[in-house]
This record gives sequence, structure tokens and C-alpha cells, in this order.
Amino acid sequence: MAFNLGRSHVLEETSALFHFPPINAHEIPDSDVADRVLIVLPLTDTVLFPHMFVSVFLTDPVASRAVEQAMADDRTVLAILQRDLDFDGPRLRDLYSIGVEATIQRSRKMPDGSTSVVIAGRRRMRIVDPLDESPLLRVRAEPLLIDEQRTLSVEAMMRAALSLYEKVTKLSRTLPDDAYVTAMNVDTPGGLADLIATTLPINSTNRQQILETIDPEERLHRVVKLLTQELDLLELENRIQSQVQKEVDRSQREIFLREQLKIIQRELGQDDPAHREIHALRSRLTAAGIPEYARNRVDDELARLEAMPTMSPEYSILRTYLDWMASLPWANLSDDNTDLREAAKILDRNHFGLEKVKERIIEFIAVRQLVGVEQKAPILCFVGPPGVGKTSLGQSIAEVLGRRFVRLALGGVHDEAEIRGHRRTYIGAMPGRILQRIKDAGTLNPVFMLDEVDKLGADFRGDPSSALLEVLDPEQNHAFSDHYLDLSFDLSRTLFIATANVAHDIPDPLLDRMEVIDLPGYTEEEKLQIAYRFLIPKQMQANGLAGRTIRFSDSALRAIIRGYTYEAGVRNLEREIGAICRKIARQVAEKRPPLQLVTTRVAERMLGPPRFEISVAEEQDQVGVATGMVYTGNGGDTMPIECSLMEGKGALMLTGQLGDIMQESAQAALSYIRAHATELGIDGKRFEKVDIHIHVPEGATPKDGPSAGITIATALVSALTGRAVRRDMAMTGEMTLRGRVLPIGGVKEKVLGAYRSGVRQVILPRKNQRDLVEIPNAVRQKLTFTFVGQIEEVLDLVLGPPPPKLTPKRRVVKS
Repeated sequence: MAFNLGRSHVLEETSALFHFPPINAHEIPDSDVADRVLIVLPLTDTVLFPHMFVSVFLTDPVASRAVEQAMADDRTVLAILQRDLDFDGPRLRDLYSIGVEATIQRSRKMPDGSTSVVIAGRRRMRIVDPLDESPLLRVRAEPLLIDEQRTLSVEAMMRAALSLYEKVTKLSRTLPDDAYVTAMNVDTPGGLADLIATTLPINSTNRQQILETIDPEERLHRVVKLLTQELDLLELENRIQSQVQKEVDRSQREIFLREQLKIIQRELGQDDPAHREIHALRSRLTAAGIPEYARNRVDDELARLEAMPTMSPEYSILRTYLDWMASLPWANLSDDNTDLREAAKILDRNHFGLEKVKERIIEFIAVRQLVGVEQKAPILCFVGPPGVGKTSLGQSIAEVLGRRFVRLALGGVHDEAEIRGHRRTYIGAMPGRILQRIKDAGTLNPVFMLDEVDKLGADFRGDPSSALLEVLDPEQNHAFSDHYLDLSFDLSRTLFIATANVAHDIPDPLLDRMEVIDLPGYTEEEKLQIAYRFLIPKQMQANGLAGRTIRFSDSALRAIIRGYTYEAGVRNLEREIGAICRKIARQVAEKRPPLQLVTTRVAERMLGPPRFEISVAEEQDQVGVATGMVYTGNGGDTMPIECSLMEGKGALMLTGQLGDIMQESAQAALSYIRAHATELGIDGKRFEKVDIHIHVPEGATPKDGPSAGITIATALVSALTGRAVRRDMAMTGEMTLRGRVLPIGGVKEKVLGAYRSGVRQVILPRKNQRDLVEIPNAVRQKLTFTFVGQIEEVLDLVLGPPPPKLTPKRRVVKS
């Protein structure tokens, strides 16, 4: 039960099940019948009975101080109901004379300044002598002795009370189901009366009268009267409820008759707007070309809609469902362009390079020309760093095929319902985003781009990547099941193209269903051509400079590429070209003579100092420093790996934010060197006298992977033998404990990064020789490649001769 008094003094709330509380350690034994001086806790609209718990919220300062003082003493208070609420604070004359001695079980301060207190009633007490009113209300009170004998009349009264209470609990909507069970287990007549009085929805005056009734039989008599009144009220309430239900049934009957009236009006030619709407919907559904397996469902739902009152809550839900069914392109196919020459011309016009992707699209068109509409659409996945043109390539494919292009961004999608939709039982349910985009396309065979498929998430709402398994499986997507439609939909004609920055973040089952096409980063020469052919004309058009003779020199573009962009694609390059075009546009708008040629000096003046520096090879051969090759999200690069020795006890320190795999590569390299120390010319006892520190610069960038194995081993051997490492050679490869060099990935990107850094000799694992075909001829002709299968081959190539042994100077000791 809860009482909301709306008073400013005390706000009380009773709750929980009523049971006999255990005797608290602070309570007084039952044998004590002497008067007691007690602190008064005034209550408003709440009466506490013995052996009951009550939770109260106190806002009155007097009540709060009373609780604080009681908690400091023995936790005992006298809980008494106030007759009148005095807004200046409770006074003794405002209290009833009989209350309940109670124990404070818990007291907590609340954020709003009030105090939450749980008190347990113990026994009835009567005030015999008022003592103090300030700062606390104190009285002398005597316990009231109660004779709990169960005579025949008392037993009969208890049975009558329980019988009435059972009926009340069955009819009442507020009393808990176990209230009657609790009452059955009360042995004393007074306790039974107190329990029933606590749970009945009666006012505080009636409760106080029951509290002040000392004789258990008379108390039960009062409770039986109250039960009889409550039972009469509940029975009357139920009769009223039955009458209301009959009225509702009558309203339903009227709705039925109104529907019959609509049928009569339709027969008489007096049509209504709802009927016209349904007729238009039926026409749309007929024209939608819905297949036979779905047509039966649609007809059944349409019949339900016609028989349903327009005011029914389900009417709008069913109306929306049928509208979606009519809007989907069940049989609408666009005609494909199968002219191979025209397709090649469009691809070359829109994109520079990307020969592998262009070849795959031409092959698809060629097969379509031979097979016809029965051809199954491939599931492609473009994997490459940002800015290499994955999304724009999808748009060009749609243009080549003559199809509509739709795009779905999957980055950050965590809910499976985003793919499959919600079931119609949910409010506001709608199909998944797959069918939404198909509806937007208006055809059954658009080019559908699933952008950033590697950034899908998963949480308690489901795994969207698992829902995509059916979408991207050519053997299953002809019967794709959306939760909202609850019907299969044919997606086999749709050309799905997924994009991702990295393939290893795509779940393996999903990756297995797609044909992965790598789009590596562009070389500097390729970026130069892309800038001339696409970026500069596009930005001049966007900034109002079309038709003006403004040129960019090769040196200026190279300076922008090297100093102002650090990327595998051309997105930032386009931004920097756009920034220069905007400054030239300002000159034109201010009637100043615009620049005709953008040189390196002009570019630096407009864009500010360069923001990036390309990694360059070391200026001279050094001991303990080897040049490795890395592959980042922005393309390839070189990175030195440093090794330093110091006196110690054989510890290995690894710094530079290295991942677990890279740390294991360093440990494997050290283990190999210790096992072959004699062959490498290293004193085996030296490992116990020095600590080895391996550091990879740019510590703010996380690094991981096994491909730095031979580079770490080279730096370690160089530091331990004192042999310098050749600065003009870069290397990559995984190393085993036996010294074998295993193949790695990202060869093209790593080689291009080494080429930009000025390296002209590259060491690669022997099994990566087949990857050289991916490297542009212009770069391949300027580099020298050496392929190795053992770490000994690497050391022989990159380590210089041992340093000459220095003769230590004699130390002169002066006497």
C-alpha cells in the first residue's frame, strides 16, 4: 500500500509483506512492563500496528531529529498518529494517546533532504505523562497488557474474519494474492485483526480506532464490520464492471451493424472513402506482379482488411503491410547493357587503373550476353584502404550495366532487425533496410552496395553479419525471408557489392560467400594521373573555375601528395586541390588577377607548411638498426627497428606499442640467435650479462603482425656482433625458430612504400615471388628484389664486416 499525503511535513509510504519482525538487539524484553521515556515519532495518515513493518519518508525537521536521536540511543521510538496537521510542527496535544513502541530498522538520507526510515512495531503503549516538546517530543508511556485468550466466541469471530477476508482478497485488485495465506498463519486474535486492518484500504481514523481497541474480541468485531463494508463495495464495483462490459459488447455489435450498412451502401452504389482506398490498393497489388506463392497471403490479408472496422487498431497495421507488398518490385527488371566496348569505355572514363576490377565486370557482362537473364549475379567484395574509389566504382558499374544504384551503409549497425526487419507484432514495425533499398530502387536487379561491411557490430539485439549470410549467398538469396513480410523475396537478380577497408575484420562465414577483389593503394604516378584527369577538373567545376586556364605543375602536385597527404587513396589529395581552387576563386571574386600556374611555392603558400614527411632510408649504415616494411590503412611504408644492449641480466624489453604477435616474433628471433650463437660469432655467455631493448619508433601507433620477424632478427644480430646493417635495403618476412622465412601479405603496398622512401633493394620471402606481378612495371624496373628462404641468407646480404677489434688503452696508475 502507498499513501501520498501531499503534505509538507511528513510523507509516508508503507510497503512489503506483513510478518512478525525478529526481536532486535536494541529491543526491551517482553517481561518489562514498566513505564518508559520515549522519543515520539509523529505520523500522518499512517498507523503502525504491532509486529508490522512500515517504511516512511520524513521531511519534517522534528521527525528527522527524533530519528537521529533514537539511532544514537537504543533505536526505540513511540510511533503515534497525529490528529491534526500543524504546519508549524507537531505538538503533543495534536497526538493520539495510544501508539506503538517501534524499533528503527534502517535510516537513510535521501538526495532531496528527506529521510527514509523503516520501523518495526512491537507493542501498544499509552502516553501517561507528556515531558518535552522541544527540541524533541518526549513522553512517558506505559505498555498495554493484552489478554490473547482464544475462547469459543473469539474463535468464531476469527473464522468469520478469515472467511470475509478471503472473499475480499479474491475480489480486490490491490491486495496481493498471498495476503489471505499470511492471515491464515496468524495464531493470535489481536494479531489477525491488526494484520487485516493494515491491509484494508481504510482511512487512518478507522485504523487508529482499531489500534486503540485493547480487547482482541472487540477489535475483531470492528474488523469484521470493516470487512463487510469493503466486501459490499467490491461486489458493487464488480457489478458496475459487468455493466460496462455489456456496454462495450453493445458497441462491438454497433460496429458490426455499421459494417453491414457499408455492404448495403456498396450494393446501392453509395460507396465510402475506405472502400475506395481498398479498391485502389487491390489494383496496385494486382499490378505489382506478386508471385503465386505470395498472392494467396495477400488476398487473405486484403479480405481481412475489408471486413475490419476502420477504427480498429489493427486496421492501420494491416493497411501499411499491404502497402509495402504493393510497393515492392516483385517482377520489375531493368534491361542490362551488354555492349562490351561501351562498358569498357565507361569504366576507363570514370576510373584510372583498377584493371582487375574492370576485367571482372567485363567478364560478368560477357557471361550475361551468352547466358541471359538466368545468370546468377556474383557477390563481389572490394577491399582496400579509404579513398581508393570503392564506392564510386560501384556507381560506375551501375552505369555500365544500365541499372539503378542503391547504397546501404553498414558501419555501426548492431541490430539484426536492421537487415531482416521487425515482426508485425511490434508497434512501428517495418521491413529491413535491404527491402527498403530494393523498394527505393524500383527494380528487382539493382546494383546494391553494402558499404563498410567490415564495421558491422553485434550485441544483445543480434548479429547483423549472420543475417547477411542469407542475403549474400547465391544459393539462398532467391528466397530471402524478411521478418516483416513473412514471405520469401527473390534477391538473386540483385548485384551485391560489399566494401571493406580490411578483410580480416569480416566474419569468416560471410567472407567465404563473397568474391574478394583487392583495391590496393595508388602509386605516386597513378595519383598524379588521377589528379590531372579527374580531381582538378572536378574541383574547378565545383568552385566556379570551369573554363579558366589554371594549371598545376607536376612538382606542385608531387609536393601536395608527399607533404600534405598520407593515404593510399586520393580523398585528401582532392581536399587539398579543392582548398587551392577556393583561394583562386576568391581572387577571381575580388577582381584580382587569378593565378594561371600553381607551382610548388604557390602550393606551400596557400596550404601552409607540409604536414607529413615520407619515411626515408637511413643516411648511413648503422649497428642495431634494420629497415622493415609495413602495411597500414594508409598504404605501405618503411619503419626502422632499433635494438640496443646494456649491462644487465638477460632481460628482453619491447617498446613501441607492439601487439602480441609482434612480441612473439621478437622472442622467437632471440631464441634462434641464442641457439645459433656460435655460428653467428656471438659469445653465448654474453646473453646473461646484457639486457636487450627492442624499440619500434612512432610509439603512438599500434603495431602487430609476424612480418617483422627477419627485421627484428637482423637488428638483434647486428647489435650483438657490432656489424652494421646496410641502409639501402628494406626487408619483410616471418621467421620461424629454425630460421625459415615464411611468406607474408601486402607485398604490393609494402614495396610501393619502400620505393617512396628511397629504398632500391628489397628482400622478400621466396614464396612471395609470385606477388611481383601486382607491382607496377615502372616501380618493378627501378628496384632490385632478393628472395630468401633462410635467415642466414638475409644476414649475409645486409650485414657488413665485423668491426675491427680495438686495443684497450693502458691505464697509468700514479703513485
